[in-house]
Amino acid sequence: MGCTFGIEEEYLLVDLASGRLLYDPPPQVLAACREVFGEHFAPEMFRSQVELVSPVFDSMAQARDFLASRRERLALQLSADGVGLLSAGSHPLGGWSQQRPTAEAHYRQLFEDYRQVARRSVVCGLHVHVGVPAGVDRIAVSNRVRRWLPLLLLLSASSPFWEGQDSGYCSYRRVLCGEWPRMGLPEPLDDWAHYQDYLAWLRSTGSLRTDGDCWWALRPSSRFPTLELRISDACPRLEDGLCIAGLFRQMVEWAIRQPVPGRAPDQQALWREQENYWRAMRLGRRGQFIGEDGSSLTAQQWLTETMDILQPGCAEARDAFSRAGAILLFGSSADHQLTAFALARQSGASEAQALRLVVKGLLDETAGQ
Repeated sequence: MGCTFGIEEEYLLVDLASGRLLYDPPPQVLAACREVFGEHFAPEMFRSQVELVSPVFDSMAQARDFLASRRERLALQLSADGVGLLSAGSHPLGGWSQQRPTAEAHYRQLFEDYRQVARRSVVCGLHVHVGVPAGVDRIAVSNRVRRWLPLLLLLSASSPFWEGQDSGYCSYRRVLCGEWPRMGLPEPLDDWAHYQDYLAWLRSTGSLRTDGDCWWALRPSSRFPTLELRISDACPRLEDGLCIAGLFRQMVEWAIRQPVPGRAPDQQALWREQENYWRAMRLGRRGQFIGEDGSSLTAQQWLTETMDILQPGCAEARDAFSRAGAILLFGSSADHQLTAFALARQSGASEAQALRLVVKGLLDETAGQ
C-alpha cells in the first residue's frame, strides 16, 4: 500500500452578480461553509476565503469523492444567497485593498507583523500532505523531491491575472509569495538535525514565532508526520488538483525507497532549481527548463523523464501522469483563463466584461460543471 495523504484546498467567496470578491460575507454564507465542510472547515486569512482540510486518504478515489461532493454541495448551497465558490491561485478581478481580515489571533498577528505584504496576499493554494513513516528523515526525502517543485507548479498554475490585469506570469501567486520570508524554495539542509539547528537559530534571533511560520514551498509539517507540498496554485478543475497530489505522492514514495538518504543540493543544483522555479512562474508549460546535465528541456520532456525515474506501477499512478500530459497538451488553468479573456475581447467584450467571463468559467469549474 502506498503512503497515506491529505489535501487542503483554499477557496474564495464571490458575488455571483458582479463576479467580484465578497469583502464581508454575511453570517449565513459562512454558516453554510461550516455546515457543508463540518469538522473539515478552517478559516483563512480573509473573511472572503475558506479552507477545506481533508481527512487522511488511502486512494485517489477517496479523495475525489470527498472533495467533489464538498465542492458541489457548497457551491449549490451558496448559490441560493447569490454567492459562488472559486478555486484559483488569484481572483482575476482582484480587490485586495477591500478585503477584511479574519479575526483569529494567528491571522491578526500575521497582519501585524507583515502589514501590506499580508494584506495583498489574497491568493489560494493547494497543499498536499504525504505521510512519511517513522524513522525516515523527512528532510532527506525533501532533498530528493525538491527538484520537481517547478514541474508541479507549472501544472497547477492558475493565477495569470492580478487586480484586473494580465500579470505576464502563469502563477502570479508565487510572485506574491516571494514577498514573505521563508516562503520560497526550501533551504539546503542535510538532514533533520540540520533542520532543527536552522529552526533553533531562527527562534534564538527572534525571527520565528512558531515552527509553522516556516512556509517553504515544500516543508516537513509541524503538525503531522508528513511532507507538505505548498508550491501549487489552487486548481479550479478538481482533476488537476488530484493529478498534483498523485504525482507528489509518487515522488515521496520513490524518495523513501531510495537506499541512500538525499543530501542537500549543491550550489549548481540550487541555481538550477531557482531558474526552473522562475521559468515555471513566468511561462508555465511553455517554458524551457534546465535538466540535471545542463540540457534544455520542454515541460513534456521533463514530465517524461520524471515518469522514467518514478516508474508508476498501478493504474492510479499512471492516471496522474496521463492527466499531467493532458495539462501540458491542452493547457493549464492559466492558459485557459488567458485564452478565454482573449477570445472575449476579440468578440467585442470590454476588459471588465471579459474578466467577468473568466470568473464565470472558474466558478463553473470549481463547482464541477
